[in-house]
Amino acid sequence: MENERAQDTAGQPVGGGRTDPATEAFVAHRNLLFTVAYEMLGSAADVEDVLQETWLRWAGVDLGTVRDQRAYLVRIATRQALSRLRTLGRRKESYVGPWLPAPLLTAPDVAEDVELADSVSMAMLLVLETLSPVERAVFVLRDVFDLGYDEIAEAVDKSPAAVRQIAHRARAHVAARRPRGVVSPADTRHALDAFQRAATTGDLQGLLDILAPDVVFLGDGGGIKQAFPQPVVGADKVARLLAAGLNRAITAALRPAQVNGYPALVLRLDGEIDTVVAVRVDDGLITGLYAVRNPEKLSHMHQETALRR
Repeated sequence: MENERAQDTAGQPVGGGRTDPATEAFVAHRNLLFTVAYEMLGSAADVEDVLQETWLRWAGVDLGTVRDQRAYLVRIATRQALSRLRTLGRRKESYVGPWLPAPLLTAPDVAEDVELADSVSMAMLLVLETLSPVERAVFVLRDVFDLGYDEIAEAVDKSPAAVRQIAHRARAHVAARRPRGVVSPADTRHALDAFQRAATTGDLQGLLDILAPDVVFLGDGGGIKQAFPQPVVGADKVARLLAAGLNRAITAALRPAQVNGYPALVLRLDGEIDTVVAVRVDDGLITGLYAVRNPEKLSHMHQETALRR
């Protein structure tokens, strides 16, 4: 029965009858667990594995011994995500070309929660990649979800005093690297529209006008799809590369979508998602362009409403 119920951690419990208390608690907090794990891992596929493992462990717990079900579930999910994060770190060492988080199509209501959208944006997830696994877990649990230090300490197997120090260190690290301010979806959409118009028409000056002088272009093909093997830095280089290298017919096929809480562009070929282009915008200019082409990262892309605090 546990295995049967565990098959549907992606949504509602299996079957149409009444659910047991363990399943009800898991379903009630699943969206929170998904978001915690995604902010730690940046991969929907790995998050689903973490949720599966979390459910299997939760299903064996004596609920009579649990004082706070939400905190207990977060602790299980965090420990599973930490274990997976360390494995991913070893995997990334041999990754072909730049590594980008796996994008998520998100519902409009995610963008309405500005702080949540900022925390799952492609730009922020890349900043979180520069933290150690424990620093990332502590930052996400404390600064994004405002969990208490005692709760976090239990989740990461550290003392509350150590967690305070880690949180301070991680917060300073992120502050030095994060986008300069929270950008509204409207500002991002405006920048994307200008970028798409210029790229579609091959307007080099139009591209230069919307790109920041220090813009960075990253392409993630994972060694499977063609992508630029190194970051391209600087407005002139990025603009010339895009103006010369993009097929205008393909560029014209890019369609707007809500990705990781912000407007982005999605290219579909033969009905399948081929490329997702997310951006980072600062002061009205594009400072980061992130093109994900690795099909392994796009295969789990779906309309995801699970991102919640």
